[in-house]
Amino acid sequence: MDVIELEGGAKKVALDGRLDIEGTGEIELKFGAHTAAARVPVIVDLTEVTFLASIGMRLLVSNAKALQAAGCPLVLLNPQDPVRKALETAGINALIPIHDDETSALEAIGVSS
Repeated sequence: MDVIELEGGAKKVALDGRLDIEGTGEIELKFGAHTAAARVPVIVDLTEVTFLASIGMRLLVSNAKALQAAGCPLVLLNPQDPVRKALETAGINALIPIHDDETSALEAIGVSS
């Protein structure tokens, strides 16, 4: 997990590997600290995520809801096709916007590119 500070305090959190029970367990606390606990707009870059299980979806949704309650957006960036299909099948895309390019993701969280 890599965290990049963006203008205005926003963050880009790049995840990689498998978001299964093991992979999610490894990042859960750190991810929450950089997203929900930080209470800033967040882009979650899924470019390098190769597998997304329901526990990984729960991680994304719970942090997105916490940020939404604080008035901050969380968006997803560039998931690979199998990950996108899992998100769409579960209806996560109705809760968390998915963007295919960084420019539109930045605009969605209110940061100019």
